[in-house]
Amino acid sequence: MATVEVPAFNPFEPGFFSDPYSRYRTLRERDPVHHSPLGLWMLFRHDHIVGLLRDPSLSVEPENAAPTLRTQLFEEVAGDRAPRRPRAILSLDPPDHTRLRRLVSKAFTPKRVESLRPRIQQLVDEALDAVASKPTMDVVADLAYPLPFTVICELLGMPEGERDQIREASHTLAGTLDPIISPTDIEDALAASDLIQDYVREVVAWKREHPADDLLSALIGAEEEGDKLSERELLDQVVLLYIAGHETTVNLIGNGTLALLRHRAAYEALGADPGLAVNAVEELLRYDSPVQFSRRITLSDLELGGRHIEAGSFVLTCLGSANHDPDRWGADADDLSLARPGAAQHLSFGSGVHHCLGAALARLEAQAALSTLARRFPAAELADDGPAWNGRIVLRGLDRLPVSLG
Repeated sequence: MATVEVPAFNPFEPGFFSDPYSRYRTLRERDPVHHSPLGLWMLFRHDHIVGLLRDPSLSVEPENAAPTLRTQLFEEVAGDRAPRRPRAILSLDPPDHTRLRRLVSKAFTPKRVESLRPRIQQLVDEALDAVASKPTMDVVADLAYPLPFTVICELLGMPEGERDQIREASHTLAGTLDPIISPTDIEDALAASDLIQDYVREVVAWKREHPADDLLSALIGAEEEGDKLSERELLDQVVLLYIAGHETTVNLIGNGTLALLRHRAAYEALGADPGLAVNAVEELLRYDSPVQFSRRITLSDLELGGRHIEAGSFVLTCLGSANHDPDRWGADADDLSLARPGAAQHLSFGSGVHHCLGAALARLEAQAALSTLARRFPAAELADDGPAWNGRIVLRGLDRLPVSLG
């Protein structure tokens, strides 16, 4: 009897970053509960992923995981410089997560986010005005990066002085989410972490003396039945919001623009009908998610899809694969359809108690950026030198997206 070869998840395979979805499809069909050579488990089917993300018996706290090649390398390189255990909500289980999310949510309200709509539109208009007389623009450098970075800085109330340096450091730190990391990446991340921590600590100290109508002041004052954020908790939440508040939205706007320009009818439809923007952004989130993986840690042995996953295992759920699973989305799961019914049921913001706190802000920014771009530059096309992917496995996005404005 012939042996069936089991595929391996291999991001080093040529063409992976330009099209990971065909690789996901192979794994989803042939090895949906995949044990990676890295010692991680990876899930590729929608039903498995939703079930795991919503399972309250699982953890996100790193100390509950058995050592992996990645964690051992990090400890070897970092040594005594290894960061302390994070107190950000993404790395905490209930009840700590519940308490901190409740406090942070009091400052990060839908009303506060909605109040940003005019300012977001102003920033989009100014960014596009700046390139309107030029033959080309880089969507990432000219729009996708400055928009969410400026918005989160203004929302938090961060001073303008060192923003460029902090932006680069946050981009470096975001790369440490990947399951594959080099010693150089770790060294760079440690330096970036020190820079951001010191900067935020100084800003928090200043803000305590000079409170204002901004998110950082609100976080400092956030209170629930006498409970407040500790200094460490405050610092970690601000660093998380600072990084997560723009890195993923940069990818959403960049990936979304690329998808639209590769589907001319969809781009033209969005430019002609701003009313499409809300569902269009949901479909673009599904079609090419800025966050491709989310992790959980098993606290007890788990049987899933005929495989035995031991307690203490890292399990990466492939959100990008779930968003393309035909068992959930139908035979046209790999197609872009801006009017797709139920597009907002994608998993790009996660699921369960760790569903993205900033989802409303990301949606608002992408709606304004993508619909305005399509309306103002209806003849825009991809430039000859094409897009350049950032080479990230978890936070999938572009380093460059040159576009001819027509």
